[in-house]
Amino acid sequence: MARQKKPVHRVQMTEGKRNIIHQLLEEYDIQSAEDIQDALKDLLGGTIKEMMEAEMDDHLGYEKSERSDNDDYRNGYKRKQVNSRYGSMEIEVPQDRKSTFEPQVVKKRQKDISDIDQKIISMYAKGMTTRQISETIEDIYGFETSESFISDVTDKILPQIEDWQNRPLDEVYPILYIDAIHYSVRDNGVIRKLAAYVILGINTEGKKEVLTISVGDNESAKYWLSVMNELKNRGVKDVLIICADGLTGIKEAIAAAFPKTEYQRCIVHQVRNTLKYVPDKDRKAFAADLKTIYQAADEKKALAALDRVTEKWSPKYPNSMKRWKDNRDAISPIFKFSATVRKVIYTTNAIESLNSTYRKLNRQRSVFSSDTALLKALYLATFKATKKWTTTVRNRAQVYGELSIMYEGRLPE
Repeated sequence: MARQKKPVHRVQMTEGKRNIIHQLLEEYDIQSAEDIQDALKDLLGGTIKEMMEAEMDDHLGYEKSERSDNDDYRNGYKRKQVNSRYGSMEIEVPQDRKSTFEPQVVKKRQKDISDIDQKIISMYAKGMTTRQISETIEDIYGFETSESFISDVTDKILPQIEDWQNRPLDEVYPILYIDAIHYSVRDNGVIRKLAAYVILGINTEGKKEVLTISVGDNESAKYWLSVMNELKNRGVKDVLIICADGLTGIKEAIAAAFPKTEYQRCIVHQVRNTLKYVPDKDRKAFAADLKTIYQAADEKKALAALDRVTEKWSPKYPNSMKRWKDNRDAISPIFKFSATVRKVIYTTNAIESLNSTYRKLNRQRSVFSSDTALLKALYLATFKATKKWTTTVRNRAQVYGELSIMYEGRLPE
């Protein structure tokens, strides 16, 4: 899908605008674009002050030049520094004797009027560290933002993450993928390796959907059972197929939570683990040979292809094909499906496109300051990636029909 361009603002000149520009040129010695920015910053500060004066008039019920019997009255000004898109500026906030005035144009304790929050969150989503964001804002906008301020801004999305993690899910999912990406996280001064477990689903409409993300370091049947039960508590009643790598305890947890669900070791992981230590010069050819195994017409031809590929590559990479021999259960079950359904279940695109987004976070940051910082970055990266997911799987009707027959009575009509 083509990326939509933002609409270009077209300036429409009017007589009123021309008069304002002429007055601007007369008032300020404008010689450059930077001078225009300075003039606009000065005008912004003046405009804010005038708007606050009007708000104070409305609050007290009389104008500054008028007399009144009101026991509340103006009580000078309080200087306040705010950040705008034109840089940092100092404004004067009118005060009243009773301290009941609540300005709306720039609220109490509001120190930013630049929409910088959204810019910070956008940069955080791209994997930038708080220090990098702070330096970027200072370079672009000319005002300082502390790393703690940036952390506070990104903390504003924590309630959104909680809502997202607890949102209701569909009752039935034809396919779920479980994958893990590892990150370095600082914990009380010690750097630990933590796994971010992502559950990606194909729903009954044939669309991709990230169901949940959890950060942890203890794979066990007990852990995975809690993850499965969380899905059930959010409304999931049945899953036809769950594809995952050999995560410790996952098979037992699936059997306990979803007894009718078919667990299959993931071809995607098989391929990824096989190619992990293969250099670039051979990776493309090796990957093409692996396809002849899992894209074979039937199991017999797949096993013959497995023998050929093993014989070809084992002399050069002795342990590369060992997992395929050890994990034949990753090969055999796929051949009960047609080629069309196999392509949907075992295509690498669904997982790999998401993983490429997550891997960018590792390239941007060597270490995350906490597991909360990691969760925030993962959520924002997920949200950004999934906004582009608008299409359904290919041949959805055929795939749905075949799964409906194979798993009779378990998919909605």
